[in-house]
Amino acid sequence: MKNKIIPKTPKWKLYHKLINNEVVYDNKSLSRYKKLNTNQSIDSKLSKLKKLREKISKVKNCELKKNANNLVFSDGNPSSKIMIIGEGPGANEDKEGKPFVGRAGKLLDKMLEAIKLNRNNVYISNVVNFRPPMNRKPSEDEVARYLPFLKEHIEIISPKILLLLGSTSLNAIVGSEVVISKARGKWTKKKFGNKDVDVIASFHPAFLMRQPDQKKYAWEDLKMIRKKIGELKIKINAK
Repeated sequence: MKNKIIPKTPKWKLYHKLINNEVVYDNKSLSRYKKLNTNQSIDSKLSKLKKLREKISKVKNCELKKNANNLVFSDGNPSSKIMIIGEGPGANEDKEGKPFVGRAGKLLDKMLEAIKLNRNNVYISNVVNFRPPMNRKPSEDEVARYLPFLKEHIEIISPKILLLLGSTSLNAIVGSEVVISKARGKWTKKKFGNKDVDVIASFHPAFLMRQPDQKKYAWEDLKMIRKKIGELKIKINAK
């Protein structure tokens, strides 16, 4: 009798989307002894992200929240060592509850593809988690209110590379004394918790749609990120 050939179970890359409180796991049991580089288990990280999302959802007396339809928390792979921070949700993001799903999001996807990345191997969030009315920039007070949540978010993800898209993200993390045109394309170190993170800023995709001649500079920034991935020996496993 011939041995029955059993097809191999496809390997699903463990990743998680905290959208509408849904958690997606792979189909293999998780080793409780295999730790992440942050000495956290995957379960611990997902639990912390869920708690952070719940904290943000309970924010009171916030005009952004009052005028928004959905909390926009994150998209992508929480195990990634590459984290991207945008400005705030737009109309499409507010509708779907995910960051970067409109026209700017489609351009971001193309930018990532240009350096062989995609949403399965990066992690994406914003400075503020609710849509500013009329897609305006978040005010300084609004940024200050959500900044502690953002810093906690970064600490939980514990990225090795942090990409800041646009002036709002740059000013929130690096400081208001710098401008995006001068700061973009330069690496700096920032400490989150007890971890030093390599930080780089670039133009927001929405800005690039208005100023397409600036795409050449964004491409230079992307190439720097790709080079840094190699230098830091970051494994890009998710496809």
